[in-house]
Amino acid sequence: MVPPTEVIRPQGGGRRAGDRECLAAIIFVATSGCTWRQLPPVFGPAWLAAYRRFAQWSRKRVWARVHWVLLDELGARGELDWSRCAIDSVSVRAAKGGHSPDRIRPTVASRDRKFHLITDRNGLPRSLGISDSNTHDSLGLQPLVRGIPPVRSRRGPRRRRPAKLHDRALPGLRRHSRSPHHLPPLTN
Repeated sequence: MVPPTEVIRPQGGGRRAGDRECLAAIIFVATSGCTWRQLPPVFGPAWLAAYRRFAQWSRKRVWARVHWVLLDELGARGELDWSRCAIDSVSVRAAKGGHSPDRIRPTVASRDRKFHLITDRNGLPRSLGISDSNTHDSLGLQPLVRGIPPVRSRRGPRRRRPAKLHDRALPGLRRHSRSPHHLPPLTN
């Protein structure tokens, strides 16, 4: 899953940090909440090397592929629960300001971001979407459901859609959803 990297160092330099060591350092930073500069030296690579590898893998969408492979393996084992999924969103302040599409009048709120998430009943993330904070949840719902990767199942073909979706803002989603026949049933 990790793309091979060819390192050409005309200026010389030290040895390249290994992928496993960088992955361990990235997981430590993500789970502990520490900053990159606070990375303990016990992990091997310097904080800058770990950060650069994280940025490189993010640009190459390695994390999306890892997520898809994990979902695929869990689905093949029958450990994914497709009966019910929860959808939710949260607005987050964009520290450096965000990009606002031309069709939306730029406001203070449009610089912020809204994260949309679908999880199964066990809390395992299925799909994540990001939009401007002044976007209605119903506009983020369809791309979010379409963003669920096709996952192997124990029986039958690959699955993409949960049987039911749950959200507290369902009356608004039902009212504003443009083509509800493309979505799983929405329930409270």
